[in-house]
Amino acid sequence: MELRDKRIAILAPVAWRTPPRAYGAWETVAGNIAEGLVARGWKNITLFATKDSVTRARLVGFIDRGYEEDRTQIGWVSTCLHISKTLEHAGEFDLIHSNFDYLPLTYLPFIKTPMLTTIHGFSHPDILRVYRNYKDTYYVSISDADRDPELPYIATVYNGIDLSNLTFRERPGDKLLFLGRIHLDKGPHLAIEVAQRCGRDLIIAGIIQDQQYFDAFIKPHLNDSSIQFIGPADPVQRDALFQQAYATLHLNTIPERFGLVMAESMAAGVPVIVRDLGSCREVVQDRVTGYLVRNIDEAVAAVGQVERIDRRDCRRRVEENFSLARMAERYEQVYEEIFRREATRHA
Repeated sequence: MELRDKRIAILAPVAWRTPPRAYGAWETVAGNIAEGLVARGWKNITLFATKDSVTRARLVGFIDRGYEEDRTQIGWVSTCLHISKTLEHAGEFDLIHSNFDYLPLTYLPFIKTPMLTTIHGFSHPDILRVYRNYKDTYYVSISDADRDPELPYIATVYNGIDLSNLTFRERPGDKLLFLGRIHLDKGPHLAIEVAQRCGRDLIIAGIIQDQQYFDAFIKPHLNDSSIQFIGPADPVQRDALFQQAYATLHLNTIPERFGLVMAESMAAGVPVIVRDLGSCREVVQDRVTGYLVRNIDEAVAAVGQVERIDRRDCRRRVEENFSLARMAERYEQVYEEIFRREATRHA
């Protein structure tokens, strides 16, 4: 059987639709993997996601809508049902590619189909007990920085984004932009401080993940002009925001796992100013596509140097490293290696 004739199941989460209407990083990546493989000529790609998901692959769903979009659901009930129903079909596939964290791993003793897990981050140290318990499987990291030293990774595959949704513009806007979860981890309060010190307008877009944090650190600074909060942004709104952007501020307070926003910003030609934590230096090329900074003072200084960045270099970096096509190509190589190892194991 040719490699691209193999039957691959892509397991997406069900918090949101795939692709998400606004927020949903893991759903975005799972959908992009499916789309990228179909574009490369794979004939038997099945995406397990919510029933209202949109894909060129074969779609199978057991949950009508994402539980974050339908609050009548209990999230864990939908999660467990989706995973268990998906893995009832494991024998129909040559490989299961999970983008659903640690829980599907606990089914490995009951299925014969090999599983590849893309680890999108460790939400809590205790979940490492599950990952470390199932070392006789296949793991991919989304950055070299976001790895556990005890796990047997097969590769690092950077997330890829759909460039057709992001318009490259050579002419910069005049506003600073923050895109992401409204949570201490992502540092929108630091973006506000930088904007105020630079005397530039700031647009904040994203879901409020911590209402107390928003009320205490973001809301008091909002007004109708210089500091605006517009809520979640769908792909069309996001593209329009990048048109207004002079630079994107990504001043995360914890190590970044990958950072889709950084890649999306650069794809639109918008330089990114990021705190040098985690994967940021793998995604942003310092002084070429943005600036790696350690503190607020350096971030303020970086805003004053943004004009030195060639916006075409920003787009080029994404095309070469973080495109949907590049991600699909790398996963194709990973699948080939898995099938080689499986053939050797069962010889």
